Amino acid sequence: MSTRHSEGGQGPRIVALVGPYASGKTLLLESLLAATGAISRKGAVAQGNTLGDSSAEARAHQMSVEPNVASIEYLGDRFTIIDCPGSVEFQQEALNALPVVDMAVVVAEPDGAKAAMLQPILKLLGDLSIPHLIFINKLDKAQGRVRDLLTALQAVSPKPLVLRQIPIWTDGAVTGVVDLALERGYHWQPHAEASVTDIPGTLAEREREARFQMLERLADFDDHLMEELLSDVEPPRDEVFADLTRELREGHIVPVLLGSAEGDNGVRRLLKALRHEAPSVAETAARLGLAADAPSALHVFKTLYGTGGKLSLARVLAGSIKDGATLTRSDGSSVRVGGLFTLMGAKTSKITEAGIGEIVALGRLDPVETGEALTTERVGLSKLAPRAAVPPVFGLAILAKDRKDEVKLTGAIAKLREEDPSLDLTHNPETHEMVLLGQGEIHLRVAVERLQSKYGLTVETSVPRVPYQETIRKTVTQRGRHKRQTGGHGQFGDVVVEIKPLPRGSGFVFSDRITGGVVPKQWIPSVEKGVRDALSHGPLGFPVVDLSVTLTDGSYHSVDSSDGAFQTAGRIAMSEGLPAAVPVLLEPIMAVSIHVPSDATARVNAMVSSRRGQILGFDARAEWPGWDTVSAHLPAAELHDLIVDLRSATQGTGTYVAHFDHMAELTGKLADHVLATARAA
Repeated sequence: MSTRHSEGGQGPRIVALVGPYASGKTLLLESLLAATGAISRKGAVAQGNTLGDSSAEARAHQMSVEPNVASIEYLGDRFTIIDCPGSVEFQQEALNALPVVDMAVVVAEPDGAKAAMLQPILKLLGDLSIPHLIFINKLDKAQGRVRDLLTALQAVSPKPLVLRQIPIWTDGAVTGVVDLALERGYHWQPHAEASVTDIPGTLAEREREARFQMLERLADFDDHLMEELLSDVEPPRDEVFADLTRELREGHIVPVLLGSAEGDNGVRRLLKALRHEAPSVAETAARLGLAADAPSALHVFKTLYGTGGKLSLARVLAGSIKDGATLTRSDGSSVRVGGLFTLMGAKTSKITEAGIGEIVALGRLDPVETGEALTTERVGLSKLAPRAAVPPVFGLAILAKDRKDEVKLTGAIAKLREEDPSLDLTHNPETHEMVLLGQGEIHLRVAVERLQSKYGLTVETSVPRVPYQETIRKTVTQRGRHKRQTGGHGQFGDVVVEIKPLPRGSGFVFSDRITGGVVPKQWIPSVEKGVRDALSHGPLGFPVVDLSVTLTDGSYHSVDSSDGAFQTAGRIAMSEGLPAAVPVLLEPIMAVSIHVPSDATARVNAMVSSRRGQILGFDARAEWPGWDTVSAHLPAAELHDLIVDLRSATQGTGTYVAHFDHMAELTGKLADHVLATARAA
């Protein structure tokens, strides 16, 4: 079948649902689908029967773990809705999808204490110049005044908020709204369209005040409207709606609508706002730097692996794409589309052609990665370069339960990383562990569950081992002598080495002061090799660093000396000399930059101190009003679950980046515990 095209060739508009975890985005998607007849019955997250969140992992955790894509039609206009996961652990999914949407609906709870959770989302939308409005959900359960909530939300929004509706309260509960642009009241009906009602007399003064505040905000970006207000001229309704549309599309304002997805309240008003105010795909393409006369172009925002192989989810930003078409990548190479599909939740339907604005799944684009722009001619999308993956903040050592699955495991994780670039896999050569890295405990748990469900791999996970090292405090001179007679040629190597501590970070230095050929030159490298072998596992059980070893003396046998004999002599000298050099444990210290709202800075400072950290200072976070960046040195051993406490202290908004800085001595009970654990292992 061939996909349909909207009048004027502009195709459907794409709207993203974004917002914090538990704000009700998936239920809002169900309400939008039910209100437009796309589904006959609305599902519930708790019952596991929603059109979105259909994967086993999403239903097991009762949360979105990947974008949900569904299409609706309302009063002749078509929309594709992308419901983005709200958990910060799956934020990469929204980062990948947002660049191609025409508009975003930010779903918020009616609780001013949770307003800070919206700041990262609102800032991201502002940075990407994506028009957006706020839908305050669950208003039927609100306790406080909407005007106080608006004040809290404005404090975290880079753009001015414009309240479009005010609530009608009945017996302590919100039962409807007054639309300030229409100057009309709406009484909510359970799971049905609201009925028009007169504005309650008790709300008349509040309605006039709120409407004037809305017009004042619009007039900040419209001189003609400002003149009308100053002259006490009532602006025509059409002018008000035109201003709302233009100023939203140009990114001057953020309208605020009210409703409740659970009761399907306010959903149709939201649909009407989307119908009149959401920009077209042509405006989005222009925002992304695509010329009006550009050839067919699309942008891949998600990769999926299923039983049918690899699918690349993409939006057509110009022209049309046919099944079997040859597309050009940014590096000039070509790929051929091997199947074209539309999506409705987890269901795919095959089509032959996708027009402008459509979201489609393309098959067999094996080399293509999430974030790539593809065209039918060599023309670039200047603002659609792939976004950098979110830096990992949590890791687990991972091991295939069946050793024969180790190669299969790395291949499966590579596919998971294509689907979700915020996953990473590293191999630590010091601890000999594979470490799966991601955005938190749930994020990695879902990845492990997918390894089992999609690839039949059972894995074991554990807290990654810390790559401790050791060094020495005292200079010693040690002889290492290896002599063995086994009949025929024997083995003989004899060396004297000076083992000396070096400043922290110096690594290892080998030299010799051999005179008179007591150790022939060809075997000096053999001694060094034996010494290096011994340093891989010191007397405390860890690699030895920050020392110099000087070969000062020795002897050889003209027949029995050999490369292997002098290697063994070097190892013996070190294994006997290092314990006498007063070994000491070293732990890695990380340089950490912690980003948090300013009201959490004191708590974070205490958190760092309780983890044996050294606070280096804090400063205002660049381009983040009301945020600080705390700089600290923190032992790697204290970093594993830092993100858990950090998110707990900041309503999920805090984050950090870390890199290795230096090694530091670890003594006392902590060192004893590390050594005892290492011996037990």
